[in-house]
Amino acid sequence: MKYLFSIGLLLATIVGLKAQPSIQWQRTFGGSEADVAVSMKETPDSCYIVAGRALSSNGHVVGNKGATDFWVLKVDRLGNLIWQKPLGGSNNDRCYSVDLTSDGGYILAGSTESNNGQVSGNHGDRDGWVVKLDGQGNIQWQRCLGGTGWDETWSVQSTADGGYIVAGRTGSNNGDVSGHHGSLDVWVIKLNATGNLEWQKTLGGSLLDIGYAIRQTSEGGYILVGESNSTDGDCVGLHGSSDFWVVKLTPDGEISWQKMLGSTSLDRPNSIICTKDGGYAVFGQISWNNGDVNTYYGGFDFWVAKLDAQGELQWEGTYGGSDEEYGLSITQTTDNGYLLAGSTDSDDVDVVGNDGVSDLWLVKIDSVGNLIWQKTLGGTQPELAHCVITTYDKGIALAGFAQSTNGDVTDNFGATDFWIVKLAPETSSTSTPSAIRLNLYPSQPPHWIT
Repeated sequence: MKYLFSIGLLLATIVGLKAQPSIQWQRTFGGSEADVAVSMKETPDSCYIVAGRALSSNGHVVGNKGATDFWVLKVDRLGNLIWQKPLGGSNNDRCYSVDLTSDGGYILAGSTESNNGQVSGNHGDRDGWVVKLDGQGNIQWQRCLGGTGWDETWSVQSTADGGYIVAGRTGSNNGDVSGHHGSLDVWVIKLNATGNLEWQKTLGGSLLDIGYAIRQTSEGGYILVGESNSTDGDCVGLHGSSDFWVVKLTPDGEISWQKMLGSTSLDRPNSIICTKDGGYAVFGQISWNNGDVNTYYGGFDFWVAKLDAQGELQWEGTYGGSDEEYGLSITQTTDNGYLLAGSTDSDDVDVVGNDGVSDLWLVKIDSVGNLIWQKTLGGTQPELAHCVITTYDKGIALAGFAQSTNGDVTDNFGATDFWIVKLAPETSSTSTPSAIRLNLYPSQPPHWIT
């Protein structure tokens, strides 16, 4: 089987890929402990706001409130630090999402176990924490959201009415939460411009259901992606183990339709976008080839599912190698293709040039899922991208973490650091504009560990 993989890789090399974009600059920020960037946006002044979590209290991290904090950076167009803000209390506070606001500030969402420092109103255990910052990173307001159970907010987006839509998970059925189905539910929260709760919806069944990403749609509703293990309640069509769960909501949070996607094994989504044709693209990782999944290479693989406006599957694509790939972020490009970002442990099939244990992996596909090019970034230690965006200059920016001090990574301050990478715009191909995808894989998929 290794021989078949080698043939596929050789033929793809002969055909030739569109030229990969080169690194313009890369920067690491952090201290001596684990610091991880999770979300990033380009600001109107062509700078970048980057958010994640910091355990450090030295190096670039100044003002840690205790344990793990939300950590927010603003860097200029060349990656130079403009300001940094740790946010939180004396316990663990973790940021998962950042967005721009209409007044030139920022909105953050994550989780908090604190009820002191900058955190007030914790309902108990772990709450979702939503924080509004001004343009200089100062807190304007903060809200703890949840009940006495385990609650987290994973995704936040500014909405057209000046408010915010938030998605995550809840184990509560009190406080801000009502309608709990059992175990963990997907939790959707609509806040107004000042952070007051307008409505909330719990979605799911009797088992584990988690909301990872939410976006407002053009008609004012919402598209949500999460992970589901349930076969009852709101959940219909589970293939087995856990599926991608895509839910279309009306403007007031009622379910318009829902769709389970995946295989009979463990499948986990992390990102969803509204596409230019009025449909949706969902991205994560799969671990088998049946159900909606036609191709599988081993371990976890990147998987993209393209849906139309009614949630019908138009096409799907698998990308990876014989080891582990984790798909974390997708964005659409100006040519109607897609950028996929995450990490890879492989160095075969679709993956070329792995520098070490685990590399940041960036993949470009066309509008129907054909592989255009791929790029591995990192050194001999683990690297990963949690977020990919296209930039005003038609380049690409990524944010995640780095642990190396070699290869593409020039500095490390200890453990994992925020890693921001800016790539130049794509250049024209010097050969055939796209690669031939050869779906050569073992008749029996390799063993994998959940």
